[in-house]
Amino acid sequence: MTIRQNVRQNATLREMLAAEYALGTLKGGARRRLESWLADDAALRFAISEWQDRLNPMSEFATPEQPSPEVWRAISKQIGLKKAEQQSRKSFWLNLREDLSFWRGLGMTSTALATVLIAVLLTRQPEVAVPQAPMFVATLTNEQAQPIALVTGDAHNHKMVIKVVTRQAVAEDKSLELWAVPKDGAPRSLGLIAADGTVTLPMPAGSSPDSIPLLAVTLEPKGGSPNPNGPTGPVVFKGAWLNI
Repeated sequence: MTIRQNVRQNATLREMLAAEYALGTLKGGARRRLESWLADDAALRFAISEWQDRLNPMSEFATPEQPSPEVWRAISKQIGLKKAEQQSRKSFWLNLREDLSFWRGLGMTSTALATVLIAVLLTRQPEVAVPQAPMFVATLTNEQAQPIALVTGDAHNHKMVIKVVTRQAVAEDKSLELWAVPKDGAPRSLGLIAADGTVTLPMPAGSSPDSIPLLAVTLEPKGGSPNPNGPTGPVVFKGAWLNI
């Protein structure tokens, strides 16, 4: 199944892409590709229009905020104003944390998007098993900025629900493993997730965005990483863990 066919048939994925398009976080080739579908996809046009109607009033309440030095450094690095630091000196997980510092500069709009997205899933997708009163949320995307999974966390019941909205092709000898990436220290495994559908996992104490700003999924050997100290496979999708 092509990506376009998936968007046509998967209402949840269509809503997530429309939300990111309306918010402006869908960039580059992914944005141009979606725009090329609009002429003959009435459902997608309607979804984008609805999201624009929802999000535009929010701008009236947004107060000006000076970007942090981390944001400016990230922008400078992205457009090549400064020579990139030697990546060989950095671990892959440190790079993830540095990427996160840029995106968290957009925290107000990201949290607003996450809040409205949860509302849509609760009202339009009754089959999606999400907590009654989710406290935390993350939209996990791949390298092409395609939404792969929605993660919601319920601090009261110590549970998190992972809804995969774009089915993943995973070999029989591989597993997808979810990790909490703390501000400092090694990533912590939260458990295995399915290549499709919904999985509920226990949410350990201390899993709030204050201490765990990022969630990531890696492709591991069957049954999960054999290394007790962290992942062994590549990161396949990731996203900021936010309060709502």
